[in-house]
Amino acid sequence: MSFLLPAGTLWWRELVRFYRQRSRVLGALGTPLVFWLLIGSGIGASFRPPSAPAGMNYLEYFYPGTMILIILFTAIFSTISVIEDRKEGFLLSVLVAPVSRSGLALGKILGGATIAFLQGFLFVLVAPLVGITLDWGKVVLLAGVLFLIAFSLTALGFAFAWRIDSTQGFHAIMNLLLFPMWLLSGALFPPSGASTWVGWVMKVNPLTYELAAVRHLLDPQNPMLELGFPSLPLCVLVTVLFSLGTFLVSFLVVQQRSVPTLE
Repeated sequence: MSFLLPAGTLWWRELVRFYRQRSRVLGALGTPLVFWLLIGSGIGASFRPPSAPAGMNYLEYFYPGTMILIILFTAIFSTISVIEDRKEGFLLSVLVAPVSRSGLALGKILGGATIAFLQGFLFVLVAPLVGITLDWGKVVLLAGVLFLIAFSLTALGFAFAWRIDSTQGFHAIMNLLLFPMWLLSGALFPPSGASTWVGWVMKVNPLTYELAAVRHLLDPQNPMLELGFPSLPLCVLVTVLFSLGTFLVSFLVVQQRSVPTLE
């Protein structure tokens, strides 16, 4: 009970707290949608890799990347609550209570991951508008992969938020780390067209495999998958390992007896 009860309570608290703050919901969901419409419509039909099917525009290519961007934005906004809880004294109250710190970490991460997953999965409904057909089997598999992506990004954000004492510092670190990860994941351009050093960075970027998994599940017959994206089994394996690895880092960080800060 010292593990399950705090985890479940904190998970539910994160859900209620996030959706009561409508500005956070609007920011997490609205900003990527604006990016998708403006960038996708702006580039439009001028995006023409060699193996792209006839009639494909940039809105369709950019669609999976926008889905990941929604999850990334929501994960960042959710893990900010760690810093807010510390300043309000709630985090200290939980730490001195007779509950396990692993339950605290799991509850906060699950809460943020659930919110990020729901926001990203909602964007799946837009798929028919860009010519992607959906069926129940595809939707179920896609939901599982999206939740793993949300869990890994939330756990990564939690590990940083636990050690940072300022919201401004947290945003700076997240923009320095997570946004370049997204840019170099194949969301804006395929790996085959990148320069040599960028291609190597994309190969070691775990978000590249998470995004490629989404592309495979959305349209496994799309010729765009031949533009240097890894195979689906490898993508799923890296996604699972990255989720476990980020949670392990969060678990180790939260086990520290004090809450260190980075000014």
